Amino acid sequence: MLGDVVGSLANIFGAADFPQLLAGIAQPDDAAVYQLDEERAVIATADFFPPVVDDAFDFGAVAAANALSDIYAMGGDPLFALNLLCWPGDQPGELLAEILRGGAEKVREAGAVLAGGHSVADQEPKFGLVVIGLAHPKKIWTKGGAQPGDELVLTKPLGSGTITTALKEGAASAAHVAACVAVMAQLNRKAMLAGRSLAGALHAATDITGFGLIGHAHEMAAQSSTSFNLRWAALPWLDGAQEYARAHIFPGGTTRNIEFYRQWLDGGDGIAPWQQQLLFDPQTSGGLLMAVAPAALAGLLHELEASGQIHAHIGSVSAAGAGRIRLI
Repeated sequence: MLGDVVGSLANIFGAADFPQLLAGIAQPDDAAVYQLDEERAVIATADFFPPVVDDAFDFGAVAAANALSDIYAMGGDPLFALNLLCWPGDQPGELLAEILRGGAEKVREAGAVLAGGHSVADQEPKFGLVVIGLAHPKKIWTKGGAQPGDELVLTKPLGSGTITTALKEGAASAAHVAACVAVMAQLNRKAMLAGRSLAGALHAATDITGFGLIGHAHEMAAQSSTSFNLRWAALPWLDGAQEYARAHIFPGGTTRNIEFYRQWLDGGDGIAPWQQQLLFDPQTSGGLLMAVAPAALAGLLHELEASGQIHAHIGSVSAAGAGRIRLI
């Protein structure tokens, strides 16, 4: 519903009146893009949410990495960030300080600067960032450039939704939570740099977040007028994710994703229902899904391996059936 409401605002801002807006309401993507001149385009995004982990510092770092990810998904470099904070007045100031410190250190790790922010009183803590980045307008990555024959690479393991839900229910092991936090707090910068090294052979990209693998893969395939073939056996999973999924521990977002995106999924008859549900597991600060020319696949995998970035070659792009996802 929200997408339809926001989409209706495009009538106020006709594309012909704002040709510098390369991505926005009328051309939605992971972030907004506004061209300044022939060499520079500004990338802008905002994201914030309630705590997904118990440790305040970790929450700040994960929320910041999640917000920064949209800049990387567009092929850009973050310049500066603004804090977005909702905070209950009865919560200890020490917790707030740790959240902000976790976020600030992650911004610094990204090579950007924290320039300020805004806060409001709320009954539940929420934290995130506005992030402004920069890229060459001719080198912006979008969801819509995947081509038939391209290969699909994913740069982080899946399953953070079920693990963080298991944490809330007191069912997650400390080792599984620690590994999940480490992945969620990891910047997508190495993945972006590996993709940038391909000199135009990376045709499309997005980051895997709240809509789960199938939701974001569908968006990318639909905007590219292609279909995606995903190999279940090649999908990478966080330690513990399949264990908790087998125990039917899923966040509420999984059900919502299934209700909306299941219609686009073909195949999967050979896997268990809980395995199908995992495909719709909403991710926090997930990896990049990249569509690359076949000739560039080996180079991308080499760059990712050399940088120490977790990655998996998970499928390919086909021409028929725009927006459809085939599980093979």
